Amino acid sequence: MYSSLLTELTNGICTITINRPDKLNALNRTVIEELGAAIEEVYNNKEIKSAIITGSGPKAFVAGADISEFTSLGSKGGEALAQKGQEMVFSKIENCSKPIVAAVNGFALGGGCELAMACHFRLASEHAKFGQPEVNLGLIPGYGGTQRLTQLIQKGKAMELMMTGNMIDANEAKQLGLVNYVTTPESLLDKTKELLSLINTKAPLAISKIIVLTNMAAYGAPGGLQKEMAAFGDLFDTADAKEGTTAFLEKRKPLFTGK
Repeated sequence: MYSSLLTELTNGICTITINRPDKLNALNRTVIEELGAAIEEVYNNKEIKSAIITGSGPKAFVAGADISEFTSLGSKGGEALAQKGQEMVFSKIENCSKPIVAAVNGFALGGGCELAMACHFRLASEHAKFGQPEVNLGLIPGYGGTQRLTQLIQKGKAMELMMTGNMIDANEAKQLGLVNYVTTPESLLDKTKELLSLINTKAPLAISKIIVLTNMAAYGAPGGLQKEMAAFGDLFDTADAKEGTTAFLEKRKPLFTGK
């Protein structure tokens, strides 16, 4: 179906693997377009409850954008490239009502770091490296890096990483709050699937509200508390809330249906 991706759906979890290991899974036009289509499938396929994005091979998650595509661009072309990526992939991941998690297995640099940060949270193998080295090209992050890195780690460290272009390893990324867990390379996908399997047992409508409201908070959008109160109230009219409260009182596990 895809020339640059591998996809697999097992137990409600869709694993999307960027499959250009000879190019360290660099993001080119084809990858962006196919990722957009794969994320659209996550949105629309009712069998998919959550998704993982990872990279093929032991070396890289995504080692950046395909720089060869940059040489012919002017200001309008550069802005259009960034806008297309945001609309087709990065913002679409961030705003998906289903959890999308990054399993970072190697280099996550530039657009690769930005792809991981667009996901709802991140796990990393102990070999992973993160960085925003665009300054070395005379550029800045163009797929949300200035915004999402600053949300996820404190401002001063985000400034330092983007100004120096330096990389950090998985353990430092965890200390900074950029990743939630560090695993061995062999257990990375298993740990990611374990977390999503747990999340998949929860009420989908509640998960969706959590994503929307947490994104609002991350961007400092006004009215977050008011929106939370309204969403809290809305969920009381759902079958899942009635099932959840009844199951709790009956001392059994709830069976949520997303209604």
